[in-house]
Amino acid sequence: MTAPLLLAATMLFWAGNSIAGRAMSGVVPPMTLTFWRWVLASLLVAPLAWKHLKTDAPVLRRHWKLVVLLSLSGVASFGALLYWGLESTTALNSLLMQAAIPPLILFFGFVLLRDRIGAGALAGIALSLLGVLVVISEGRPWALLSLHLNPGDGIILIGVVLYAAYSLLLRKRPQVHPLSLLLVTFVLAALVTAPLYAHELIQGRTFQPTWQALAGIGYVALFPSFLAYLCFNRGVELIGAGPAGQYMHLMPVFGAILAVALLGEPFHPYHAAGVALIGLGIAATAFAGRKRA
Repeated sequence: MTAPLLLAATMLFWAGNSIAGRAMSGVVPPMTLTFWRWVLASLLVAPLAWKHLKTDAPVLRRHWKLVVLLSLSGVASFGALLYWGLESTTALNSLLMQAAIPPLILFFGFVLLRDRIGAGALAGIALSLLGVLVVISEGRPWALLSLHLNPGDGIILIGVVLYAAYSLLLRKRPQVHPLSLLLVTFVLAALVTAPLYAHELIQGRTFQPTWQALAGIGYVALFPSFLAYLCFNRGVELIGAGPAGQYMHLMPVFGAILAVALLGEPFHPYHAAGVALIGLGIAATAFAGRKRA
């Protein structure tokens, strides 16, 4: 698969993650959902990764600090903070927070790594962000004035900053098979979140194993975890963190499409306008990247 297809699939899965996380609020506690997400994702990837892990183990041990940092910043913490924040904010607000990831990646790259940001990339970011705002505001930009940061928004914003850092750290990922890296980071994420899961159990925050709860846990383990991280890591490897991060603007669009398909909500002209602007923004950034190359 090419990088655009890989990254578009990633954003579709991650858009579903925000919707699933909001739907699971009050059904499965956030750290419980996070812990079982990474346990099941580890079990899914283990059979595929095991033979590669035996070969890659020396390299992973040599770069263990970076591997731990990747797991903490982009795997364990982001999911936990997202689900925690979604207990007190909407999926729409969470997607708005995540739309800040692309400019944050470029900003961190400029400040920390001295990356150059060309006019074409800036124009692409502006177009995509405008498309996001059109979707979020339902074609009424003045509606954004009613949005405010509640505790859930602030929690998710912390996760967004950490995920932008994770995207940059992927540039320095150990040169191992992607499945080896996934398995190790997933297992580490499960280990890190285990004490938080135990704390919820001590507090009496458990869940009933209904079909809704089990289906939600299964979804977040398979699609936003195993498949999405595999696609995203490969996409960053192919085109770089900045251009890959630009695809984050597709999440609100896919979120709207999922709402139409699953919840029967109508598709409005502003959805089409948002899709067009985001597509133009991604194309502008990709074109700017090719010109610099």
